[in-house]
Amino acid sequence: MRRQLNTLYITTEGAWLRKDGTNVVMNVEGKERARLPIHMLESLVCFGRVLVSPPLMGFCAEQGVTITHLTPNGKFLARIEGPVSGNVLLRRTQYRTSDDEVGCAAIVRGVLIGKVHNQRAVISRGLRDYGSKLAPAEREGLERARTRLSRIARDLLREPLTNGLRGLEGEAAQVYFSVFDSLVRNDGEAFRFTGRNRRPPRDRLNALLSFLYTLLTHDCRSALESVGLDPAVGFLHRDRPGRPSLALDLAEEFRPLLGDRLALSLVNRRQLREKDFTVAESSGVVLTDDARKTVLTAYQERKREELNHAFIGEKAPIGMLPILQAQLLARHLRGDLDAYPPFLWK
Repeated sequence: MRRQLNTLYITTEGAWLRKDGTNVVMNVEGKERARLPIHMLESLVCFGRVLVSPPLMGFCAEQGVTITHLTPNGKFLARIEGPVSGNVLLRRTQYRTSDDEVGCAAIVRGVLIGKVHNQRAVISRGLRDYGSKLAPAEREGLERARTRLSRIARDLLREPLTNGLRGLEGEAAQVYFSVFDSLVRNDGEAFRFTGRNRRPPRDRLNALLSFLYTLLTHDCRSALESVGLDPAVGFLHRDRPGRPSLALDLAEEFRPLLGDRLALSLVNRRQLREKDFTVAESSGVVLTDDARKTVLTAYQERKREELNHAFIGEKAPIGMLPILQAQLLARHLRGDLDAYPPFLWK
């Protein structure tokens, strides 16, 4: 199994990153604040006004370390990377399959079965952890949602067309997020959830979810590139200039685990509070600088935890799961696997 490397997140405005030998060095206001050897890193993610020296850019490109620039709120700006790796024959197969209704629908079906199963697992965890503390109406609502998600998962197995599969995904999302507020065990109105919204997020929990989804999409894009697939050409998400459609596809299976469940943990354990968000009517809700660091730390810690991967029959760090799924997708496209096996969280 490939060794899991680290992602270095730089959140300090005005930081200067430079190369010193084989090390990445971070200076802030003329003082060295951090030093890491390049061989320990998979990528650098820079939030806001972070400067990177040209020698370090070139060195990272040579070493296969990507540099991604995001706004302070996590919106993608740019990505610097070296030569594209991968087998051209694999990518050509990917493109042909994306345009083939039968082949495309088969992959979309696998992705969505994984997503809906994992959404159901989030609800089941909530019922297990808090069921006795819930009001009867909330508990019944969660149990009904879990049953409906099970039915949608069965319908996915029978639906032959990609557009029909997308319709079932929309139904599952409506069911899942209609009861998401019952999983929030934080008193008060600060983290009330009335539905998914974005661009910009209009409440604290949506701001947190959007930020975590951005981190997850970055990891899925890196995983796809590591096995030679083109992250821009997807199956569930259709092609759009500048959009990493296949990375968004791969992220769907992991949103419940690395997005939704982690967000609930941070809120329910009071690791994030009302003061950790800035609310502006004109530009939505954003995390404060300190809150972003809290989320990044929790995200990295969650990635180090191990889970059993049912298909390969081994335990793996959560941070390795997108890479394993990218490998399985590549094997399916090559014809080594009859179907794409999704990640199923238990």
